[in-house]
Order: sequence, then structure tokens, then C-alpha cells
Amino acid sequence: MKKIPATVVTGFLGAGKTTLIRHLLDNADGRRIALIINEFGDLGVDGDILKGCGDETCTDDDIFELSNGCICCTVAEDFIPTMERLLERPDAPDHIVIETSGLALPQPLVRAFQWPQISTRVTVDGVVTVVDGKAVAEGRFAANLAAVEAQRKADENLDHETPLSELFEDQIAAADMIVVNKTDLLTPSEAEALAEALGAEARDGVHVVRSEMGRLPVSVVLGQGAEAEANMEGRDEGHHHHHHHDDHDDDDAHDHDHDHHHHDHDHDDFETFVVDRAEIADPAAFAEQVAGVIRAHDILRLKGFAAVSGKPMRLTLQAVGPRVDTYFDQPFGDQPRATRLVVIGQTGLDRAAITAALSA
Repeated sequence: MKKIPATVVTGFLGAGKTTLIRHLLDNADGRRIALIINEFGDLGVDGDILKGCGDETCTDDDIFELSNGCICCTVAEDFIPTMERLLERPDAPDHIVIETSGLALPQPLVRAFQWPQISTRVTVDGVVTVVDGKAVAEGRFAANLAAVEAQRKADENLDHETPLSELFEDQIAAADMIVVNKTDLLTPSEAEALAEALGAEARDGVHVVRSEMGRLPVSVVLGQGAEAEANMEGRDEGHHHHHHHDDHDDDDAHDHDHDHHHHDHDHDDFETFVVDRAEIADPAAFAEQVAGVIRAHDILRLKGFAAVSGKPMRLTLQAVGPRVDTYFDQPFGDQPRATRLVVIGQTGLDRAAITAALSA
């Protein structure tokens, strides 16, 4: 049985988590997405922002709110039972998105996917850490630190008090993708420098992408295939106390208000192109070649198929970051024996160099 992928979205109050999720729901391309929101206290407004997200992809019945405090402190009594309820439904979702409270450590939540009640049915597709680019560039972790403190005080269950700097490090350490949001408030060079600095702090192979108002292609955010719960190495927090906050302030609501005006041109920061090449001789060597090209050019996704000399079957290839998966899926039959690869990345990819490297 194929496991249902779950994406964990983490980040401080006001970073833009809600806006990013709303954008995913509005552009789900027919995927049925269930949403788990870690709300608590009187700060929760996400449910209202995210409800009415469109009958096709996500109805009010697909939104589950955890209102008993920080998700990482209430895994056993709150999160696991909610996941079980969701999985017992006859209309299983195609994807689950979990928005943590901004004060939640991502690591205990990812480890919860090892629990026997859910481990055979769900996998962590990826941990997405959203950061407020403007605030972090100015040496803060959130635009409104007072709101973060209010959020911390609102959670009675919070059994960890950690400096924000350590919590931020935990969120970066857990990430499979880091989203530097609000880059419209930075110069291009400031945004680039911040992305490089965060990339240097992250684990190997973690992509740092830039966004305005949380607008990212669904194909970039979902489908990372990280199996994070089985790959905890390097993700674990170095601190065992932490603190609490939630993610619903005026910045998120403000971003959301703007969100609907940008649908026609919201992915200008990303580009996609196709590379056609001749048959390949050695699938394993080709996978290594592709991984090298991805690393050299910071490609986000690469997918397609290849004709292998002497083999009637088509070789399908999917790569997320430096991880390349290949398998033979079907005979070419009457179809031409072509090798065709689709490359996805942030705008500015060196198409000529990438094409040459993939064709070599």
C-alpha cells in the first residue's frame, strides 16, 4: 500500500506559513489535501483564513485543528488520534499538510510518524521551514517579537523555554526545504546573501527557495519524497527545551489579502525547460551524472524518462535535490525511443550549460 505523503510546514509567527498553505490549496491541481492546523489559545485565525478553500481540493471537513497547545508537546494525546481519525476516513486524502505552531519543534512531530499507529500508512514527504526574510536579514527571527512572546504565554502546556535563536536553528536543522519569504522587501543581493547563509547552516542537499507572499509552485513544495521520519540524521535538535508560539498575526492575514491578486504571474521566480538527448548506455552512471548536474546548478526538480541501449523498457527518472530515483516502468512499444528530461529551478538557470551537461 502506497503511503500518503505529509508535508510539515514550520516557521515563526508571521513568516507566512498560512499564506503559503492557502496558495497550495488554491493551486492544488485536483489533489485532495487534508490540513492539520496547530492552533491554541485565542490567537488562532488560521482556520477562518483556510476554510472555504474550495470544494474540489479541501472542504471544511478536511481541516483538523489541534487546539490543546504546542503540537510537539501533545503528540500522543492530540496529534496521533487526529491522524488516526483522518486515516480511518473512506475518502483518504492525496496529501496531508500540517501547519505547526511557530513555537513547535519540528523534530518530535517528524518522529511521531514512526509510531506504529500511522507509520505504515503515512510518510513525511518533507519539512518546509518558512522564514521572514526581512526580519532575519535584520537580525530578528520574526517581524513582531511581542506577538511571539504573547503566543508563548498563551500556551499553558508549554514545557520548554528556549531562546528564539536555538528554536530557529532547530527549524533550519529539520528542513528539507527552506522558504525565504517576503523577498519583495529585500534587494536581490540581500535575498541572495540570506539564501546562501541559510543554505550554509542547513543539511547537505536542502534547497533554499525565495518567495513573495508564499507563492511557490505546488510541484516544488509537494512531492519531495524525503521520508523524513526514516532519515533523522542531522535533523535532531541540539536543545531539549523550547518555547512556544503560534502563527497567526496580521502579517499572515495581510499576505493572504494580497494573495488572490497574483495568480496569473505568481511563479515568475521559477522556470521549467526540457532537455532531449540520445539513448543512454548505463542507468546507474546516468543517475550519477544527473545528480552531479543538479548539484552544480542548484536544480530543484528533474524528472523524465530515458531510452537505455538494448532495453525495451522505458527508464523513468525522478530527482529532488541530489537524490535521484530510477526505475523501468513500461515498454516503449510504438512510441519513439526518446530520452526527455524536464528541469525545474529558480529563474536564472544556465540552460545551455545544463543541457550540455545532461547530454554529455
